[in-house]
Amino acid sequence: MYNWQHKNWPVFKFETKSLNNDLMKFMLKAGELKGIISALPQDVSSETVIQIIVSEAIKTSEIEGEIINRMEVMSSIRKNLGLHTTHEPKDKNAIGLSQMLIDVRTSYKEKLTESKILEWHKLLMGNNKRINAGKWRTHKEPMQVISGSASNPTIHFEAPPSKNVPNEMKRFIDWYNKNEISSPIIKAAVAHLYFESIHPFEDGNGRIGRAIAEKTISQGLDNPVMFSISKTIEERKKEYYNALQQAQQRLEITEWIEWFADVIINAQENAEKMVQFTVKKVRFFSENDKNFNERQRKVINRMFEEGVDGFKGGMNVKKYLSISDTSKATATRDLQQLVEMKVFYVFGGGKSTRYEIII
Repeated sequence: MYNWQHKNWPVFKFETKSLNNDLMKFMLKAGELKGIISALPQDVSSETVIQIIVSEAIKTSEIEGEIINRMEVMSSIRKNLGLHTTHEPKDKNAIGLSQMLIDVRTSYKEKLTESKILEWHKLLMGNNKRINAGKWRTHKEPMQVISGSASNPTIHFEAPPSKNVPNEMKRFIDWYNKNEISSPIIKAAVAHLYFESIHPFEDGNGRIGRAIAEKTISQGLDNPVMFSISKTIEERKKEYYNALQQAQQRLEITEWIEWFADVIINAQENAEKMVQFTVKKVRFFSENDKNFNERQRKVINRMFEEGVDGFKGGMNVKKYLSISDTSKATATRDLQQLVEMKVFYVFGGGKSTRYEIII
Protein backbone atom coordinates (compact mmCIF):
# COMPACT_ATOMS: atom_id res chain seq x y z
CA MET A 1 0.00 0.00 0.00
CA TYR A 2 1.41 3.41 -1.01
CA ASN A 3 0.97 6.68 0.88
CA TRP A 4 -1.53 8.15 -1.60
CA GLN A 5 -3.77 5.09 -1.15
CA HIS A 6 -4.26 5.76 2.57
CA LYS A 7 -7.62 7.31 3.48
CA ASN A 8 -5.93 10.24 5.26
CA TRP A 9 -3.70 11.15 2.29
CA PRO A 10 -2.09 13.69 2.10
CA VAL A 11 -2.06 14.38 5.85
CA PHE A 12 1.52 13.54 6.84
CA LYS A 13 2.42 12.89 10.46
CA PHE A 14 5.83 13.47 12.03
CA GLU A 15 7.57 14.28 15.29
CA THR A 16 10.39 16.84 15.34
CA LYS A 17 11.67 17.00 18.94
CA SER A 18 14.68 14.87 18.01
CA LEU A 19 15.58 17.46 15.34
CA ASN A 20 15.70 20.54 17.56
CA ASN A 21 19.53 20.65 17.73
CA ASP A 22 19.90 20.03 14.00
CA LEU A 23 17.35 22.69 13.11
CA MET A 24 19.14 25.24 15.29
CA LYS A 25 22.49 24.23 13.81
CA PHE A 26 21.08 24.66 10.31
CA MET A 27 19.81 28.18 10.95
CA LEU A 28 23.08 29.28 12.57
CA LYS A 29 25.13 27.81 9.73
CA ALA A 30 22.85 29.41 7.13
CA GLY A 31 23.50 32.82 8.68
CA GLU A 32 27.24 32.18 8.79
CA LEU A 33 27.39 31.12 5.14
CA LYS A 34 25.37 34.13 4.01
CA GLY A 35 27.63 36.44 6.00
CA ILE A 36 30.85 34.89 4.73
CA ILE A 37 29.80 35.02 1.08
CA SER A 38 28.42 38.57 1.41
CA ALA A 39 31.71 39.74 2.91
CA LEU A 40 33.78 38.39 0.01
CA PRO A 41 34.94 40.69 -2.80
CA GLN A 42 32.29 40.90 -5.53
CA ASP A 43 34.21 38.74 -8.02
CA VAL A 44 34.85 36.02 -5.42
CA SER A 45 31.25 36.12 -4.20
CA SER A 46 29.93 35.78 -7.77
CA GLU A 47 32.31 32.92 -8.49
CA THR A 48 31.15 31.11 -5.34
CA VAL A 49 27.48 31.39 -6.32
CA ILE A 50 28.29 30.15 -9.83
CA GLN A 51 30.11 27.13 -8.40
CA ILE A 52 27.07 26.31 -6.23
CA ILE A 53 24.69 26.45 -9.21
CA VAL A 54 27.07 24.42 -11.40
CA SER A 55 27.36 21.76 -8.70
CA GLU A 56 23.57 21.59 -8.36
CA ALA A 57 23.11 21.30 -12.14
CA ILE A 58 25.63 18.51 -12.58
CA LYS A 59 24.64 16.51 -9.52
CA THR A 60 20.86 16.72 -9.97
CA SER A 61 21.45 15.19 -13.42
CA GLU A 62 23.85 12.53 -12.16
CA ILE A 63 21.28 11.35 -9.60
CA GLU A 64 19.10 10.43 -12.60
CA GLY A 65 22.02 8.74 -14.37
CA GLU A 66 22.59 11.57 -16.84
CA ILE A 67 26.01 13.13 -17.44
CA ILE A 68 26.07 16.78 -18.45
CA ASN A 69 29.13 18.68 -19.65
CA ARG A 70 30.55 20.94 -16.94
CA MET A 71 31.90 23.53 -19.39
CA GLU A 72 28.50 23.81 -21.11
CA VAL A 73 26.73 24.26 -17.78
CA MET A 74 29.27 26.77 -16.47
CA SER A 75 29.16 28.86 -19.65
CA SER A 76 25.38 28.77 -19.80
CA ILE A 77 25.05 29.88 -16.18
CA ARG A 78 27.54 32.72 -16.63
CA LYS A 79 25.77 33.85 -19.79
CA ASN A 80 22.35 33.77 -18.10
CA LEU A 81 23.73 35.81 -15.22
CA GLY A 82 25.09 38.40 -17.69
CA LEU A 83 28.72 37.52 -16.93
CA HIS A 84 31.62 37.15 -19.33
CA THR A 85 32.29 33.69 -20.76
CA THR A 86 34.92 32.56 -23.24
CA HIS A 87 32.82 29.58 -24.35
CA GLU A 88 29.51 29.83 -26.21
CA PRO A 89 27.22 27.04 -24.85
CA LYS A 90 25.65 24.79 -27.48
CA ASP A 91 24.15 21.93 -25.47
CA LYS A 92 20.42 22.72 -25.31
CA ASN A 93 19.91 20.39 -22.35
CA ALA A 94 22.61 22.21 -20.36
CA ILE A 95 21.16 25.58 -21.37
CA GLY A 96 17.61 24.60 -20.33
CA LEU A 97 18.73 23.10 -17.02
CA SER A 98 20.81 26.19 -16.24
CA GLN A 99 17.89 28.50 -17.03
CA MET A 100 15.62 26.48 -14.75
CA LEU A 101 18.03 26.54 -11.80
CA ILE A 102 18.66 30.27 -12.14
CA ASP A 103 14.92 30.89 -12.22
CA VAL A 104 14.50 28.78 -9.06
CA ARG A 105 16.95 31.12 -7.33
CA THR A 106 15.59 34.39 -8.69
CA SER A 107 11.87 33.62 -8.23
CA TYR A 108 12.06 31.99 -4.80
CA LYS A 109 9.94 34.69 -3.13
CA GLU A 110 7.00 34.10 -5.45
CA LYS A 111 4.15 31.73 -4.62
CA LEU A 112 4.42 28.29 -6.17
CA THR A 113 2.04 27.99 -9.13
CA GLU A 114 1.09 25.37 -11.67
CA SER A 115 2.39 27.57 -14.48
CA LYS A 116 5.78 27.92 -12.76
CA ILE A 117 6.21 24.16 -12.29
CA LEU A 118 5.22 23.53 -15.90
CA GLU A 119 7.62 26.27 -17.04
CA TRP A 120 10.48 24.60 -15.16
CA HIS A 121 9.62 21.26 -16.72
CA LYS A 122 9.55 22.76 -20.22
CA LEU A 123 13.01 24.31 -19.66
CA LEU A 124 14.32 21.01 -18.33
CA MET A 125 12.78 18.59 -20.83
CA GLY A 126 11.96 20.78 -23.83
CA ASN A 127 14.64 19.19 -26.01
CA ASN A 128 13.44 15.63 -25.38
CA LYS A 129 11.14 14.73 -28.26
CA ARG A 130 9.82 11.68 -26.40
CA ILE A 131 8.43 13.77 -23.55
CA ASN A 132 5.43 16.09 -23.41
CA ALA A 133 7.46 18.89 -21.85
CA GLY A 134 5.56 21.35 -19.70
CA LYS A 135 2.51 19.07 -19.36
CA TRP A 136 1.26 16.66 -16.72
CA ARG A 137 1.44 13.01 -17.70
CA THR A 138 -1.69 11.60 -19.35
CA HIS A 139 -0.81 8.00 -20.22
CA LYS A 140 -3.14 5.27 -18.99
CA GLU A 141 -0.36 2.87 -18.02
CA PRO A 142 0.66 2.92 -14.33
CA MET A 143 3.49 5.35 -13.49
CA GLN A 144 5.95 3.06 -11.77
CA VAL A 145 9.46 3.48 -10.37
CA ILE A 146 11.18 0.21 -11.23
CA SER A 147 14.57 -1.45 -11.39
CA GLY A 148 15.86 -4.73 -12.78
CA SER A 149 15.24 -6.28 -16.19
CA ALA A 150 12.17 -5.77 -18.33
CA SER A 151 11.27 -9.43 -17.93
CA ASN A 152 11.67 -9.42 -14.14
CA PRO A 153 11.25 -5.84 -12.85
CA THR A 154 11.17 -4.78 -9.21
CA ILE A 155 8.47 -2.20 -8.56
CA HIS A 156 9.61 0.29 -5.91
CA PHE A 157 6.66 2.66 -6.16
CA GLU A 158 3.51 3.24 -8.16
CA ALA A 159 2.19 6.80 -8.36
CA PRO A 160 -1.48 7.87 -8.55
CA PRO A 161 -3.14 7.29 -11.96
CA SER A 162 -2.59 10.02 -14.56
CA LYS A 163 -6.27 11.01 -14.45
CA ASN A 164 -5.76 12.05 -10.79
CA VAL A 165 -2.69 14.22 -11.41
CA PRO A 166 -4.36 17.60 -12.14
CA ASN A 167 -6.39 17.45 -8.92
CA GLU A 168 -3.46 16.07 -6.91
CA MET A 169 -1.20 18.88 -8.12
CA LYS A 170 -3.83 21.53 -7.39
CA ARG A 171 -4.08 20.18 -3.85
CA PHE A 172 -0.27 20.05 -3.54
CA ILE A 173 0.14 23.68 -4.67
CA ASP A 174 -2.61 24.83 -2.30
CA TRP A 175 -0.91 22.95 0.55
CA TYR A 176 2.48 24.45 -0.35
CA ASN A 177 1.30 28.05 -0.36
CA LYS A 178 -0.94 27.79 2.73
CA ASN A 179 1.17 25.52 4.93
CA GLU A 180 2.92 27.32 7.76
CA ILE A 181 5.56 24.81 8.83
CA SER A 182 8.09 27.09 10.48
CA SER A 183 11.25 25.10 9.71
CA PRO A 184 12.53 25.41 6.11
CA ILE A 185 14.09 21.94 6.36
CA ILE A 186 10.91 20.23 7.53
CA LYS A 187 8.71 21.93 4.94
CA ALA A 188 11.24 21.11 2.18
CA ALA A 189 11.35 17.46 3.27
CA VAL A 190 7.56 17.16 3.22
CA ALA A 191 7.20 19.10 -0.04
CA HIS A 192 9.79 16.95 -1.80
CA LEU A 193 8.22 13.69 -0.63
CA TYR A 194 4.69 14.93 -1.43
CA PHE A 195 5.66 16.00 -4.97
CA GLU A 196 7.64 12.82 -5.68
CA SER A 197 4.68 10.72 -4.52
CA ILE A 198 2.39 12.39 -7.07
CA HIS A 199 5.10 11.98 -9.75
CA PRO A 200 3.18 14.28 -12.14
CA PHE A 201 5.49 14.13 -15.17
CA GLU A 202 6.53 11.44 -17.62
CA ASP A 203 10.17 12.23 -16.75
CA GLY A 204 12.10 14.84 -14.79
CA ASN A 205 10.18 14.44 -11.52
CA GLY A 206 13.31 14.08 -9.37
CA ARG A 207 14.96 17.22 -10.74
CA ILE A 208 11.78 19.29 -10.40
CA GLY A 209 11.21 17.87 -6.92
CA ARG A 210 14.69 18.90 -5.79
CA ALA A 211 14.13 22.35 -7.31
CA ILE A 212 10.97 22.67 -5.19
CA ALA A 213 12.97 21.67 -2.10
CA GLU A 214 15.52 24.39 -2.92
CA LYS A 215 12.76 26.98 -3.40
CA THR A 216 11.23 25.97 -0.07
CA ILE A 217 14.47 26.44 1.87
CA SER A 218 15.18 29.73 0.08
CA GLN A 219 11.76 31.03 1.06
CA GLY A 220 12.33 29.98 4.67
CA LEU A 221 15.72 31.73 4.80
CA ASP A 222 14.56 34.70 2.70
CA ASN A 223 17.57 34.35 0.41
CA PRO A 224 18.70 31.84 -2.24
CA VAL A 225 20.31 28.77 -0.72
CA MET A 226 24.10 28.92 -0.49
CA PHE A 227 24.64 25.20 -0.98
CA SER A 228 23.89 22.37 -3.39
CA ILE A 229 21.28 19.90 -2.15
CA SER A 230 21.83 17.53 -5.06
CA LYS A 231 25.59 17.23 -4.52
CA THR A 232 25.01 15.68 -1.11
CA ILE A 233 22.10 13.52 -2.30
CA GLU A 234 24.21 12.20 -5.19
CA GLU A 235 26.92 11.16 -2.74
CA ARG A 236 24.25 9.20 -0.83
CA LYS A 237 22.10 8.19 -3.80
CA LYS A 238 21.33 4.65 -2.67
CA GLU A 239 20.29 5.94 0.78
CA TYR A 240 18.15 8.59 -0.91
CA TYR A 241 16.13 6.15 -2.96
CA ASN A 242 15.74 3.74 -0.03
CA ALA A 243 14.57 6.52 2.32
CA LEU A 244 12.17 7.88 -0.30
CA GLN A 245 10.77 4.42 -1.06
CA GLN A 246 10.12 3.67 2.61
CA ALA A 247 8.49 7.07 3.19
CA GLN A 248 6.18 6.55 0.21
CA GLN A 249 4.57 3.55 1.89
CA ARG A 250 3.07 5.40 4.85
CA LEU A 251 1.97 8.79 6.16
CA GLU A 252 4.19 8.77 9.28
CA ILE A 253 7.38 10.29 7.93
CA THR A 254 9.58 11.20 10.92
CA GLU A 255 12.43 8.99 9.67
CA TRP A 256 12.32 10.63 6.23
CA ILE A 257 12.47 14.13 7.72
CA GLU A 258 15.41 13.15 9.96
CA TRP A 259 17.27 11.74 6.94
CA PHE A 260 16.53 14.79 4.82
CA ALA A 261 17.66 17.16 7.59
CA ASP A 262 20.97 15.30 7.81
CA VAL A 263 21.43 15.74 4.05
CA ILE A 264 20.83 19.49 4.26
CA ILE A 265 23.33 19.94 7.09
CA ASN A 266 25.89 17.91 5.10
CA ALA A 267 25.18 20.18 2.13
CA GLN A 268 26.00 23.22 4.25
CA GLU A 269 29.31 21.63 5.29
CA ASN A 270 30.12 20.95 1.62
CA ALA A 271 29.31 24.59 0.83
CA GLU A 272 31.80 25.79 3.45
CA LYS A 273 34.49 23.75 1.72
CA MET A 274 33.47 25.23 -1.64
CA VAL A 275 33.71 28.79 -0.30
CA GLN A 276 37.19 28.08 1.09
CA PHE A 277 38.20 26.51 -2.23
CA THR A 278 36.95 29.50 -4.24
CA VAL A 279 38.82 31.97 -2.03
CA LYS A 280 42.02 29.94 -2.40
CA LYS A 281 41.50 29.72 -6.17
CA VAL A 282 41.17 33.51 -6.50
CA ARG A 283 44.22 34.03 -4.30
CA PHE A 284 46.15 31.44 -6.35
CA PHE A 285 45.56 33.32 -9.61
CA SER A 286 46.19 36.68 -8.00
CA GLU A 287 49.64 35.52 -6.91
CA ASN A 288 50.64 33.39 -9.90
CA ASP A 289 48.68 34.20 -13.07
CA LYS A 290 51.26 36.67 -14.44
CA ASN A 291 53.83 33.85 -14.53
CA PHE A 292 51.77 31.45 -16.68
CA ASN A 293 51.82 31.14 -20.45
CA GLU A 294 48.49 30.68 -22.26
CA ARG A 295 48.80 26.88 -22.37
CA GLN A 296 49.47 26.64 -18.65
CA ARG A 297 46.65 29.04 -17.85
CA LYS A 298 44.20 27.02 -19.96
CA VAL A 299 45.18 23.73 -18.29
CA ILE A 300 45.07 25.15 -14.76
CA ASN A 301 41.66 26.71 -15.38
CA ARG A 302 40.42 23.34 -16.64
CA MET A 303 41.70 21.66 -13.48
CA PHE A 304 40.01 24.22 -11.25
CA GLU A 305 36.71 23.71 -13.08
CA GLU A 306 36.35 20.36 -11.32
CA GLY A 307 35.84 22.24 -8.06
CA VAL A 308 36.50 20.99 -4.55
CA ASP A 309 36.69 17.35 -5.62
CA GLY A 310 39.70 18.10 -7.81
CA PHE A 311 40.81 16.92 -11.23
CA LYS A 312 40.29 13.16 -11.25
CA GLY A 313 43.57 11.26 -11.40
CA GLY A 314 45.62 14.46 -11.44
CA MET A 315 47.23 16.04 -14.51
CA ASN A 316 49.65 14.14 -16.74
CA VAL A 317 51.37 14.75 -20.06
CA LYS A 318 48.65 13.01 -22.07
CA LYS A 319 45.87 15.12 -20.52
CA TYR A 320 47.96 18.27 -20.89
CA LEU A 321 48.36 17.50 -24.62
CA SER A 322 44.62 17.03 -25.02
CA ILE A 323 43.67 20.27 -23.24
CA SER A 324 46.39 22.58 -24.58
CA ASP A 325 46.76 21.09 -28.09
CA THR A 326 50.54 21.25 -28.04
CA SER A 327 53.49 18.90 -28.54
CA LYS A 328 54.66 16.33 -26.02
CA ALA A 329 57.97 18.14 -25.55
CA THR A 330 56.22 21.45 -24.86
CA ALA A 331 53.76 19.80 -22.48
CA THR A 332 56.59 18.17 -20.53
CA ARG A 333 58.47 21.47 -20.35
CA ASP A 334 55.36 23.41 -19.25
CA LEU A 335 54.64 20.92 -16.48
CA GLN A 336 58.22 21.02 -15.25
CA GLN A 337 58.08 24.82 -15.13
CA LEU A 338 54.92 24.66 -13.01
CA VAL A 339 56.72 22.35 -10.58
CA GLU A 340 59.71 24.73 -10.44
CA MET A 341 57.31 27.64 -9.78
CA LYS A 342 55.99 25.60 -6.85
CA VAL A 343 52.41 25.76 -8.07
CA PHE A 344 52.34 22.05 -9.00
CA TYR A 345 53.60 19.11 -7.03
CA VAL A 346 54.52 15.85 -8.71
CA PHE A 347 53.88 12.30 -7.56
CA GLY A 348 54.49 8.87 -9.05
CA GLY A 349 57.11 8.26 -11.70
CA GLY A 350 57.61 7.20 -15.29
CA LYS A 351 54.34 6.66 -17.14
CA SER A 352 52.47 7.05 -13.84
CA THR A 353 53.73 10.60 -13.18
CA ARG A 354 50.91 12.89 -12.07
CA TYR A 355 50.67 16.58 -11.11
CA GLU A 356 48.37 18.38 -8.68
CA ILE A 357 47.85 22.08 -7.97
CA ILE A 358 49.32 23.37 -4.71
CA ILE A 359 46.44 25.41 -3.29
